[in-house]
Amino acid sequence: MNIIEVEHFSLSYSDGTEGLRDITMGIPANQITVMLGPAGGGKSTLMRAINRLNDLADVISMNGRITVDGLDVNDPKTNLVELRRKVGMVFARPVPLPLSIRQNITYGLEVAGVTDKTILAEVVEKTLRDAVLWDEVYDRLNDPGVALSGGQQQRLCIARTLALDPKVILLDEPTSGLDPISTAKIEDSLQMLKQRYTIVLAPHSVQQASRTADFAAFFLQGELIETADGKDLFTRPKDKRTQDYVEGRFG
Repeated sequence: MNIIEVEHFSLSYSDGTEGLRDITMGIPANQITVMLGPAGGGKSTLMRAINRLNDLADVISMNGRITVDGLDVNDPKTNLVELRRKVGMVFARPVPLPLSIRQNITYGLEVAGVTDKTILAEVVEKTLRDAVLWDEVYDRLNDPGVALSGGQQQRLCIARTLALDPKVILLDEPTSGLDPISTAKIEDSLQMLKQRYTIVLAPHSVQQASRTADFAAFFLQGELIETADGKDLFTRPKDKRTQDYVEGRFG
């Protein structure tokens, strides 16, 4: 079952750049969907369109439709705060809040009106465990989040996203600046998290894509070239452009 449906979606920027061209695809629930392709292919643009972060960009036109769990994300009646709680996003560069490790997790909940300290403490432990970070920080939750290593900061950002109990987690090259050990920890956590969440990942390499993808979509210059089950796209691509990319012949 698809939790996200993209139907004939196109997007252009005011400088004349066509970011996406007639994209139609479904994103299955409780799987890791990998969006791969060369830089400028449209992966990040589509991810940002799913939770309306493109509202902050210089977009001149959008056509088509994107729904998340049946909700039309571009409907004027759509509540942006609720949409972004339902669809969380983690970026390539970790951006912890200038607060303690604990407060990085609880901040969003406290803003939403949650004050019960027992509930907040449970969420802190649960989300840090889910992000494979608890064992490294449980005894220093009051330390600043920015004092953590880069890999730990990224896992803290994942935990912060989980605290709001989303249905979908978008990750845009979340391990691009991390060492192999931190990368492996995040990839391991994603395999566990997909049991409860739908994960959309723009990987930082073809190798990461092939390791993680349950479902895969290849983008090139704003077009969706093909989609397939993860193993099929990497071993039996239907389009020569996809084959060239996954075999390292361009991009």
